[in-house]
Amino acid sequence: MIRRAVRFLDARAGASPLLRRTLRYVFPDHWSFLLGEIALYCFLILVATGTYLALFFDPSHAQVVSHGSYAPLDGLPVSRQFQSTVDISFKVTAGLLMRQTHHWAALVFLVAITLHLFRIFFTGAFRKPRELNYMVGLTMLALALLEGYAGYSLPDDLLSGMGLVIGYSVALSIPVVGASVATLVWGGRFPGAEEFWSRLYIVHVLVLPVLIGALIAVHLVLIARPRHTDFPAPGRTERRVRGTPLWPGYALRSGGLFLATAAVLVLLGGLVQINPVWQWGPFHTYLSTNGAQPDWYLGWLIGALRLMPPIEPHVFGYTLFPNPFFGGVLFPMMVFGLLYAWPWLERRLTRDHAVHHLLDRPRDRPRRTALGAAFFGFVAVIFLAGSADRIFLAFGIPYEGQIWFFRAAVFWVPVAAYWLTRRVCEELRDLDAHPLRGWRGRVVRRTEAGGFAPAGASTPPADGAPATARPGAGPARPGAD
Repeated sequence: MIRRAVRFLDARAGASPLLRRTLRYVFPDHWSFLLGEIALYCFLILVATGTYLALFFDPSHAQVVSHGSYAPLDGLPVSRQFQSTVDISFKVTAGLLMRQTHHWAALVFLVAITLHLFRIFFTGAFRKPRELNYMVGLTMLALALLEGYAGYSLPDDLLSGMGLVIGYSVALSIPVVGASVATLVWGGRFPGAEEFWSRLYIVHVLVLPVLIGALIAVHLVLIARPRHTDFPAPGRTERRVRGTPLWPGYALRSGGLFLATAAVLVLLGGLVQINPVWQWGPFHTYLSTNGAQPDWYLGWLIGALRLMPPIEPHVFGYTLFPNPFFGGVLFPMMVFGLLYAWPWLERRLTRDHAVHHLLDRPRDRPRRTALGAAFFGFVAVIFLAGSADRIFLAFGIPYEGQIWFFRAAVFWVPVAAYWLTRRVCEELRDLDAHPLRGWRGRVVRRTEAGGFAPAGASTPPADGAPATARPGAGPARPGAD
């Protein structure tokens, strides 16, 4: 059947060489390459569940009186978007399952992209000729963060409303053009005009998904165009990759991964509650709450806003940089700017201009691995600072003390991470040993008496029979079971 299909396409489109090359494309077998595939499959599930939700969601900010869906809200004025979110959760068939699966898929999508970025960085997969693809992936991560923020803001509940307040304040803090940017995006003062919600909805369901989908397509083409990267091993060179061909082996394996990813996300959506907006209630500008936390991928930005000291430089009576600018604008620009520039910075430091298809083991590049660990430690401390209010509510640790601790940790954690990581990498590289190499598990066998003993050890006799040693097992020992 496959041969007939190939002949049919070749006779009409001359596609046989392309099909042959595609079906014979070799994928390496290392598990870390599956992180990118998980991100891809999460995106597909996001599109599928988001399409279903879009059929029932009303993005209007017009006020209505809540009736029927959730008794504690009955008779309260709410926006149509909040009411439609509650109705999707309680009235629409499979609505709550789709909402929660969609939300979990968004969280896992960002997790998979971030872990994939770690793998790219620590193995040197960003080097020539893959710098462009590396930048495409970083842009995809930035758009995914913006997409998550837009989707998390749409229901108009108390939590999402507070997130929009913070976003509005950060936009206002941009020097010179901040007021114009905030007015342009929100259509006026917060909470914005009715058109703002329609634009936010279109950005979330159409503009950003199309851009992310296009970047994924470009990303896949740029992966396959030169050849796939792989880890060094016998038989693998800069010109040869060993692994599993696309068809039939890898296609079936990848299909199984897609089904497993979908199954886990649907199970999470059905069994683990997330974002119960009816408990938060509708947002009003005079309402706020303690312990409010955004989705995890925005925690580093909240932490940066909280850790920044109350500094606002003034020039001739004008505020040059409002305080939210440092944590909400300068910090993410610094993080992404450094990530974008890293391939060229490393090339300048190492003077390595060669083409690389084989990856590095992290231990073989102690300086890069240590710098990456220090940078990650820096961002991780700021990320943890974003949960200071939750730590206070859960454990009673004073909030002010946490802030000062995290401000100090921002400086000493990266230094400690750099020193420790470099020391470990250098020792592993010099010994050329795996941390678990030389460790062997022991086989345990059932004894005749019903107990258990390591393989090769003598076994106690059953029912008081005299002890006998098995061939090659050594002398019998009491209590071996």
